[in-house]
This record gives sequence, structure tokens and C-alpha cells, in this order.
Amino acid sequence: MFKGVILAGGLGTRLYPLTKVTSKHLLPVGNEPMIYHSVKRLTTAGITDILIVTNPEYVADFVSALGSGKEFGCEFTYRVQEEAKGIAHALALAEGFAAGGRIVVLLGDNIFETSIRQAVKDFQAQQGGARVLLKQVSDPERYGVATLNGERIVAIEEKPEHPKSDYAVVGAYFYDATVFDVIRTVEPSARGEYEITAVNNVYIQRDELEYSLVHGKWVDAGTFESLTEAHQILLDSTD
Repeated sequence: MFKGVILAGGLGTRLYPLTKVTSKHLLPVGNEPMIYHSVKRLTTAGITDILIVTNPEYVADFVSALGSGKEFGCEFTYRVQEEAKGIAHALALAEGFAAGGRIVVLLGDNIFETSIRQAVKDFQAQQGGARVLLKQVSDPERYGVATLNGERIVAIEEKPEHPKSDYAVVGAYFYDATVFDVIRTVEPSARGEYEITAVNNVYIQRDELEYSLVHGKWVDAGTFESLTEAHQILLDSTD
């Protein structure tokens, strides 16, 4: 089975002053710390070997909140991202952990109403390459936006002013072992970060990127408004 990676770094500036106290991924959502949601999305999909990547100032808090993984029926490994240089930069820290196998990557602030089990099965059925999850949204300019041609993704554009579709790439990514070689070829964006969109576009160029659609509600809980929405999703969720 695949290994799981939860990226729980970043500065959480949009949630200040809550993030003056702790990492946004440890803030309460529903009736648990936010990070519990990502852990359970992986474990209920059968993924029990999980890496947590976070900032140096919060790693002790994550260890305190999550422990060894026994409580969740899994095993945790922890890595520290010394600088906030983007999702791809954080993911690069998982190379040793992945040990040449496939990985399922979740952003720790993404909340899904429904399970990712089917997407994991779909990825398992692929020969290789990568898979992303897409969700139709009303504000695609906030996200990486996928342009579709039939059943294929032909391009992903990061936070476009004029989106070509309303399909946002959400915070769940599925990669084969070549992802780390791809990351090494990526250049920093204009904002100085190593963007996961750049990684996904390399897989598109290879014709190796598949997608699944997100069913049910989804939110990126990075603002006060979306944090409130995430809270309600989890209180109402039965999956």
C-alpha cells in the first residue's frame, strides 16, 4: 500500500492572531484538531505509514497532539521544513520516507466531506504517473485551475486572473516515485516558492496526469470564513 504525507507547514498569516498561539493545523475544526481530519482521511483509505511535515517551531506540538500514531492505528514520522518555500519544497522532504514507492499527499488545511478511498483505488489502478482531485468552485481564481479536454487535463494555471474553467485542483495529490526527480527540475515562482502546480504540469507534459472529482463539500480552511465552513462540514459529516 502507498505511504501518506501530510503537509502542515506554512505561516498561517490569514488566520492571525489565532496562529500566534499555534499552527493553524492544530486549530479546532469540528470537535478535533484540524490535523486529525487528514490523518483519518488517510487511515480510512488504508494508508497507515504517514509522514507529517511542519515548521520547526511547531514540531513538538504535533508530536504532543499525535504521538506515535498508535491512537489512530498508524505510524507517524516527522520532518521539519526549515523555510516556507512552497508545497513542492515541503514535499521534497518526503523522498527518503517514500523509499521509492508511491505516495498520497494531503494538505493539512484541506477538509473533505467525503472519503478519498475511491481516488486511492483509482490511483492504484494507474500504471504510474500522478493523479489530482478536482472540485468545481465559484472562485477558481484563488486556486490552481485545471483546463480539461474531454477526460484529460491539458494545463493547470496557478491563481489565474481569468480562469479557463471552474475546476480547482484541491489539496490532495497522488504521485509515483519520479515526483522527486520532477521537483528537482522546478524553478521558484515569482513569489519565490516551489509550486506544486509546476510539478503537476510536468506530469501533464508527459501525459501522465489523471484526475478524480471530489464529491461532497470541500474547503481550504485557510481563512476565518473557510475555517467556519470547515467546522460545519465536519460537524455535519457522517463519512
